[in-house]
Formats: sequence, structure tokens, C-alpha cells
Amino acid sequence: MASDFVIVYHRQPYEEVEENGKIIFRENASPNGIVPTLKSFFGKAEHGAWIAWKLADDPSNPEFERVVEIEDAHGKYTVSRLPLTADQVSSFYHISSKEAFWPILHSFKERYNYDPVDWPTFREVNWAFAEATAREASPGARVWVHDYNLWLVPGYLRQLRPDLVISFFHHTPFPAADMFNVLPWRKEIVESLLACDVVGFHIPRYAANFVSVARSLFDVSVLKRHAIDPDLISEGTALSERSAPSLISYQDRMISISSAAVGVAVDFIESRASDPDVQTQAAEIRDSLDGAKLILSVGRTDYTKGGIEQLESLERILTVNPDLRGRVRLMHVSVSANRNMTSYESIQAGIEETAGRINGRFGTLNWQPIALISRAIPFDDLIKYYLAADVAWITPLADGMNLVCKEFAASRMDEDGVLVLSEFAGAAVELSSAVITNPFSNRSMDSAILQALGMPVEERRERMAALRRKVKRFSVEAWGATQDAEFADAAARRS
Repeated sequence: MASDFVIVYHRQPYEEVEENGKIIFRENASPNGIVPTLKSFFGKAEHGAWIAWKLADDPSNPEFERVVEIEDAHGKYTVSRLPLTADQVSSFYHISSKEAFWPILHSFKERYNYDPVDWPTFREVNWAFAEATAREASPGARVWVHDYNLWLVPGYLRQLRPDLVISFFHHTPFPAADMFNVLPWRKEIVESLLACDVVGFHIPRYAANFVSVARSLFDVSVLKRHAIDPDLISEGTALSERSAPSLISYQDRMISISSAAVGVAVDFIESRASDPDVQTQAAEIRDSLDGAKLILSVGRTDYTKGGIEQLESLERILTVNPDLRGRVRLMHVSVSANRNMTSYESIQAGIEETAGRINGRFGTLNWQPIALISRAIPFDDLIKYYLAADVAWITPLADGMNLVCKEFAASRMDEDGVLVLSEFAGAAVELSSAVITNPFSNRSMDSAILQALGMPVEERRERMAALRRKVKRFSVEAWGATQDAEFADAAARRS
């Protein structure tokens, strides 16, 4: 059955697990993250399809199940699974995407590695995604492509199916032209994105950067700009913009440039946070601290997340402020997303070494300053720590958005707790009531956490109330409504 709405994303939209010798498809455990968010859009389609890849020893094996029909809380939809070998996955995802694109997108030029990139394989995989999408989509269907590892899909898809309404959403930062144009494949990438009807980003800065890159490479005209909502201007922070392009033209085609940040499922988080059992367990966590203040840091193991820099800040604080020893604890959650990559292994080793040094230097029989956790925490358990924490310390060196800080604010129905947030996280343009810090500055990092630890209750409540207002306004439902409107406008332009 042809689909009027097709999502193209590299991951499958469920957890594939084996139980009693049988493969089953299980719902994602967390309500947040991009996969559950995207599946919620299937409820608005007559029939939906999802295009993803699946590891295959032999892609030509006729027993490989390429198409499965799924029925879950989001309805019935088709999943087309592209069989990729381990070598293809390594080349397309771990090498091209993570070693070449990822550092440039996050402005870490010194970590950029061009040499091992196999561009023909990247093209081949993107073409396979485009072909699968073309087969699934009904005439005039809406197609939503997600993230940088599928950059070439829109261009290929426009060749195969010029009737489709194509939107692309970029979940990472998008850098300025001086950085992006380091990529030797820049023209091919950007021309593919210019085949879209809509190109979406989290915040206006990334949208403006994309248009600047496009204009550096092609004859692109800006047809319309819009003023930025005051709720999306965080005075004095690194990523704020006053206006941004919203409509451009290229080769007699008009392309919408959207900036709308992914939010969180506020109602669900509040329902979990208000559960009596969850609140009781949060209180037990607080009691176990013996009066110490709990700082919570949650992120992936990645050089962009600033994990080592954060730990070093705590070390400086404990050195200069001996009165804080025994009175604060940092729960540092750093989960590896790519265990097969040596660059991430070195970051994890650095985090473990730094945490061990700090614990060894300051710890006693009764108190350790850092609890380091390197595994994923179930969402319900994470909620307990959100409720128990005095401070959430979220200080990436670069981050497209960051949902952890939004989850923290959404959970704090008591309107207490302090958020310390890097000004280089996309979320900072919304969450201006956080204690904003510059993770590249030792003085800024140290003073921010000290300010948070010593903040009076009145100021904590005022700031948290403002944070919660923003998180509710820019929820995942609001983001979805914006994407629907962009699709509708694009379809109207094509009719």
C-alpha cells in the first residue's frame, strides 16, 4: 500500500529484541528522543511508511525481511528496511558521518578526518534510501528526511519523484560557510538540500548559516526574512539572532527555511514526575545524600559534550572552596553512543581518568565527589534524579539542541532546582532563565556552578517558573504543528 507520508531516518522506529528465540519489535522506552516524536506524525496520515537500514550479513539473501508491517501506539505503518553490510555501515555512518561531517558541523575542524572517507559508498547508501522512498510514496506524498547522514537523499529523490513534497530536518548545528566549506563535497550536499521544498533547523542561527553557505556556492536569492520571536532571543548569548531568512529561491524554485526547535513531551513527563512512587523514590535519593547538594549531568560520550571540561571545573571548585568538600556530589552520566569508534573510547577513558583523579584527591571513606555512570539510565529512573537534583549541569561545547535540560525543567513541577546551561547549546536561545555559561571559559564555568549552588530559593523559583513556561510553549507538540504548517505551505506552493 502506497503511503501519503514517509519518514526517512537511519534508525528503525522500534527496539528489535529476541525473546524466547523469537524476534519482536518493542516500543521505545523513552517518550523523548527523535524516534517516538516522529512516529507521532503517523496519526495524521492515511498510511505512513518509515525507511531505515538494518544490518545484514548478505544483502542479497532472499530471506531478508525488507518490509515489515508495524502496529503500535502510533497506529499502523510500514517499515522498509535496507540491508546494509557491516562494511557499508562503517563507511557511511561511522567514518563519513562521524569522522568527517560531525566535527565540521560542530566546528571542531581539528578533529576532521578526510582521508578514510569513501564517498562512492556514501552516495550508494543515500541512493538506496531514495529508491526505497520513491517506491513507498504515493503521488504527491509528503516525505520527511532526517539528518546529515542522509544529505544526498533529497537530490536523488527529486530526480526519481519530482511530484513529492520533500522536507529535510537538520538535528545538529549547521556551521558558517568558513567552516562548512572545508568539506570537499559541499556543492553536492548543498545542491541536494536545495532540491527540498522545506529545509528545517532547530534555531535561526543554523538556518542563517545554511543560507549563507548556499549563497557562497550557488546563485541563491533570499525572498523573505522574518523577525525572531522575543522568546527565542537570549540576550548576550552566542547563538541568538534578531532575524532570519524564511524563503529562498534557486533555479526558479522556492524553498522554505524553517527554524523550530524540537521540544519534549511535557504532559507525559509531568505525569511521571507527579507519580507518588516516583516522588517517594526521589525523596529517598535526597535523604541518602546526608544534606549534600546533588548536581546532575547527563549526556553522551562525545568530545562535543564537554564532559572532561565539566569535571575539571568541579576539581577547580573543590580546590578553591574546601568548605564544599562533603557538601556537594556530582552524578555524571556519560553514555557511549558509538562503542566501536576509537575516538569515543579515548573520550570515555579521559572522563574516567579525570573522575578517578578527582575522587582520589578529594574523596573520603564517607564521601566521593563524583558518581560516574557510563550506561543508559531508564527514563523513569532519570525522572527521579531530575526531581532530587539541586542543579542540572548541561554544558556542551556545541549541541544542536539538547533535550535533557528541557526534560529537567518539565519535571520540576515544584518550581525548584537550577539549570546551568552552555550558551553553545541550541536550547539556550529558548531557556534564557537558566544560568548561562561559556564552557570554553574556566572563570565562567566555575562561577556559574557556584552561583547555582548558592542561589536563594526565591530566585530559583522565579527562574524555574520562566523555564517551565518556555518548555511548555515550545513543546514537541508545538514543534509538530510548525512542521505540519511548513508541509502545508510547501504543498500549496506546488499546486
